[in-house]
Amino acid sequence: MSIRHSLGDTVRPVPPQADRSHLSKWPGCAAAAWGLLFAVPSFVWATGNTFGAQSTVSPALVKLARDGVPWFLTVLVVTGFLKLFGALIGIGLTRPRGSRISRLMVLCGGGAATLLTWHGGLFVVHGVLVEAGAVHVEPDLAGLTGWYLCLWGPWFIVGGLIFAGATALYVRQRDDRGKMRLYGAVGALGALFLSLASTATGIG
Repeated sequence: MSIRHSLGDTVRPVPPQADRSHLSKWPGCAAAAWGLLFAVPSFVWATGNTFGAQSTVSPALVKLARDGVPWFLTVLVVTGFLKLFGALIGIGLTRPRGSRISRLMVLCGGGAATLLTWHGGLFVVHGVLVEAGAVHVEPDLAGLTGWYLCLWGPWFIVGGLIFAGATALYVRQRDDRGKMRLYGAVGALGALFLSLASTATGIG
């Protein structure tokens, strides 16, 4: 009997929950990779090297980076670190954490998902309107429309969807998922409010 029992143990199937736990790491890793990749241009441009920005970013911003304007370089460095923070959030969403850390990650994950999707959506909508002739832009900015429509807009949207997926999957695996959903909703609504406010005031 003991031999038969040991043989049965060797062929016991892997519990489905263990397999789901392994698969759940990928959305968080994708979010972390997205944040890391997006941080690179910020730090590169902060050095005054505008490689890749001349034809894809507003000429006024390129000039600020090339001239080494202190306040703009500070903005680039700060945004670079914010993107690295987003990468840390993605890494944090790859495995279970304590309650406090989980609340922070879900709050930030929901906020990042909303902020990025909204920002990218604005780029795409504006690009479509410009291409359709419904909105006119300055001649020196006309060449950038395609980049914001086909590159930056989709890039932001993809990032937002990745963070949304990683956050939702993390919440789904929690026992206190009801409370976690509340934190995610607060983060999403906060980011949406800031986005609408910046759009209305012309800051963002």
